[in-house]
Parts: sequence; structure tokens; C-alpha cells
Amino acid sequence: MFFSDVIGQETVKQKLQTVVAKNRISQAYLFSGNTGVGKLALAIAFAQYIMCTNKSSNDSCGTCPSCKKFAKLEHPDLHFVFPVIKKKSSTLVSDNLINEFRENVLQSPYLDINSWWKQIGDDKKVGLIYSEESENIIKKISLKSYESDYKVMIIWCPELMHPTCANKILKTLEEPPEKTVFILVSNDETKLLETIYSRCQKLNIPNIEEEIIVDKLMKRYAISKEEAITYSRTSSGSWLRASQQVEESEETEFNFEQFVFLMRTCWARKVLDLISWSRKISGLGRERQKSFLEYAIKMSRESFMSNLKDDSLVFASKREKDFMQRFSPFINEDNLIFIYTELNKAYTDIIRNGNAKLIFLDLSLKLVKVIRP
Repeated sequence: MFFSDVIGQETVKQKLQTVVAKNRISQAYLFSGNTGVGKLALAIAFAQYIMCTNKSSNDSCGTCPSCKKFAKLEHPDLHFVFPVIKKKSSTLVSDNLINEFRENVLQSPYLDINSWWKQIGDDKKVGLIYSEESENIIKKISLKSYESDYKVMIIWCPELMHPTCANKILKTLEEPPEKTVFILVSNDETKLLETIYSRCQKLNIPNIEEEIIVDKLMKRYAISKEEAITYSRTSSGSWLRASQQVEESEETEFNFEQFVFLMRTCWARKVLDLISWSRKISGLGRERQKSFLEYAIKMSRESFMSNLKDDSLVFASKREKDFMQRFSPFINEDNLIFIYTELNKAYTDIIRNGNAKLIFLDLSLKLVKVIRP
């Protein structure tokens, strides 16, 4: 992974290149930011740059033995720790799934946690970095490096680290062996233990600029600039989200159809149809249910903004805008907060593995009251 492979983030790249050039590499970093902005990609590019034996001022060479091993993520001094799903037949450590993890990251260094759950289990289960992992971390860090002057350990999603594991590695994180670098790649630093957080140098990875995403989408997918702008605006600065919108048009179509049906049925107050709809949605996997609720939250916001009659404020496709022209009068200052609150509550309840049928029925019946009071 080269710095040049990372989309945007030029300021962050320059900071990392400078610390290597000035030999000011810290023992522990925390890369934090939203999903899909390139945190993991930057962590790997940074590790490769540190270990490259023929680096330039702004990137790895790609030809030295170290870089060739990084091309497969198989450098013996590069270690990964990541969440796993608990299974009866195996111990709960990253090494059991390292081949799957490498394969997924090589396919997309913008890998998100939900895609990872689907790869190693199903979209109804989530995992952790379990307490057993601490022994592996300490052991690997205590060994001498094999080929490089440095050892680098990338911990992906440290916010999912079990407190027992986190507490056991505190001393190692605070006082690692010489030329050892920890890079923690977090989607939510607020969930990190304070003792872990305080031992890292923080580096915020910002959202990617809209025009950079537009340019990349046009080159990658050969779509029009207008389409690219729409996807970029609705991605909230996430390359992952923008690319997924292009690639998962069927999912977007499904969410759109469900949103239109829900809102029209709520307006018509057809309770029996809402009961049937709740049963249908409850039969989907948790990730698809979350995807729909995220889409509904977005569409509610865009519908409200469309009332302002300023297209620059509305981030939606032509088909979505056509629907909003008819629907937006029913989303106003009196009910927007209520709708937002109920959609977010349903999303939280789904994450907590609540009864989906009851969650969606309760949501739809509450929407009936405010869509057409």
C-alpha cells in the first residue's frame, strides 16, 4: 500500500512522511475518523513507508524486498489485530483469520466492520478483540524483528477490544521495545478506554473532500459528473460509502421502494398493510434493516431541506427528488425532530438485537400520527 493509493488526505500524508524523515516516529498512534475515509489504508501505507529500504521523500519504493512483502501484507514484522466472532471450534485470536483479513484488505483497504462481520460470520453477529488476544500481542512485540529495524502492529477497531485485553497490554503500549510502533485504527475513539487513549498520539483523519471523491468516481466507474456529484454529496466524505452507492444500486433501489411504501401507507393509515410490511422487513438480516433505517433518516432530512427550494442543499438522485416534490410538504418543523428521533431509536434497538417485527411496527404506527395528523 502506497501513500499514492490513499484517496485524498494529502495533509495527513505529509505529516506522516515528515515524522519518518525527521526520525520522530512515536511508539503509539491513534488514527480516528469516520468510516471509509482511509484510516486503515493510511496505517498500512505508513507502516510500509517506515520499513521501506529505498523510500523517496513522499512514498515507498515498491521494489525493495520489504515493499514486495507488503504487497501481500505478509511482511514478518507487520502484525494485525482485529475483532473476531466467537466460535466454539476455535480460539479467539486474530491469527485464526489472518488470511481472510489480508484477502479482504487487499481487495479493499477501505474495509468496514459490517463487511468484515459478513465475511467471517453473518450480519446478525458482531465480535470483539477478546482477552485471549493480549497474550499474542505481548508475545509478538517482545520478539526481535525479523527483517526490518521496526516492528509495526496495526490494531483495527480497538474500540471493540475487551477491557481485560486492553488492561493487559497497557504496559506494553506505554513502554514497547525500541523501534516498535502501534497504530490503532478507530471508528469511534469515544469508546476507547481512557488508559488506552491517553497513551497514543492522536491523528484525526478528516472526511475526504467532495471534489476528490467526484474525480475518483468518474475515473473508477466511468459515470457522469452529475452522477458522481450526487454520490459524493450523499457519502459524507466517505469513499467507501460513495463507492458502495455506485456498486449497490439494487440495495438503494430496495430502500427507496420501502421508504416510499412506508410513507404512503402511513399517510393512508392502512394499519393492516403496515403490519404486513413490518413482518417483511423483520425477515431481512440486521445489516439490511440498519441500511434501510439509515436511508430513511437521510431521506427525511433531504425531504425537509427540499422545502427550502434550494437544490444545492438537497443531496439526492433525480428519482428521489421527484418523490420529494410530492412528499416534502408532510415533513416540516413540527414533526421532523420526532421522525428523526424515532428512526434513530429504531436503529439503536436493531443494533441491540431487539425484536425487529415489534420495532418496525412500533415505528410505523408512530409515523402514522405525524405524517398525517
